Amino acid sequence: MIQKRITTFLLGILLVVAIGTFGYFLIFHGQERWIDCLYMTVISITSVGYGEILDVSSSIAAQIFTMGLITFGMGFILYAISSITAFLIEGELSGVRRRRRMNREINRLTGHIILVGGGETRRALAHELITCGEQVVVIEQEGEAPAPNSSAHPFLYIEGDPTDDVNLEKAGIGRAKGVVIALPQDKDSLYVTMTARMMNKNLRIVAQVSDPKIAPKFTMAGADSIVSPNTIGALRMASEMVRPTAVDFLDQMLRSEQGPLRIHELPITPDSPMDGRRLSETDLRREHDLLVLGLKDKEAILFNPDADTLLTSGMTLVVMGNIDEIKRLQARVS
Repeated sequence: MIQKRITTFLLGILLVVAIGTFGYFLIFHGQERWIDCLYMTVISITSVGYGEILDVSSSIAAQIFTMGLITFGMGFILYAISSITAFLIEGELSGVRRRRRMNREINRLTGHIILVGGGETRRALAHELITCGEQVVVIEQEGEAPAPNSSAHPFLYIEGDPTDDVNLEKAGIGRAKGVVIALPQDKDSLYVTMTARMMNKNLRIVAQVSDPKIAPKFTMAGADSIVSPNTIGALRMASEMVRPTAVDFLDQMLRSEQGPLRIHELPITPDSPMDGRRLSETDLRREHDLLVLGLKDKEAILFNPDADTLLTSGMTLVVMGNIDEIKRLQARVS
């Protein structure tokens, strides 16, 4: 909006100069050079007063036109300049206020997820995390941070070097539950992985790795999970070729009109009311409209568990359903 108004003012100034130049040219019947008419217009509306290059005093029409040009032209230019200056200062002040307000919001966060870098994938990644009910803070280089907006999924962000420990602290890494590292260079991602693990021992770290040869280094540095975009992309293309309907089903699930449907996990803790009960006794399907796809017990994964399966602490159910319902159930049983 501000950029549009500034552009309008600049065009208005050019219009005033053009009218003045063309007006002098017509008054003197085209006998004066265009450059002289332009010069006369500029020194008139800026009140420089270097002297009349055109013989204005010999023409009443030129005198009246000059008075009007100075009165209205200079008035408009002064108004435009003052308005542009006010817009710039207001923009700077509002930016400072927005930055302070955002820092206060970040300082109040706990159990959030920090997204370090991301580039072109940042917006989709942050959007999915927020859709799943997570609080997200983005760290990006200055000039690459997401523009503030009033959409359904606003971003909290830190502008600065993602490899700088200070910016990780500003993002609240000590209070965060996870960090996603997606920097362009693997060496930078490796450094942030190691630093993040040192700053928070309980943090879950997911790192993007371009070169699979150095993936073991990320594990040693403290990464809990490593994602290779090339591998994921290859698997997606293979799936599109051999099982397009299944892929379309999953894509439609993400955009379902029934709400944000997701495949999510439901951990069972010692205090959970599900601990010690059989799967059929939980009524996940009838009461919460959740479909149980599988469960993980330590390292073993069971697909489509039987209704008589005994649930115990330490297991994690894999369910599909509305993410809001899943989050409410997580808060109650975990």
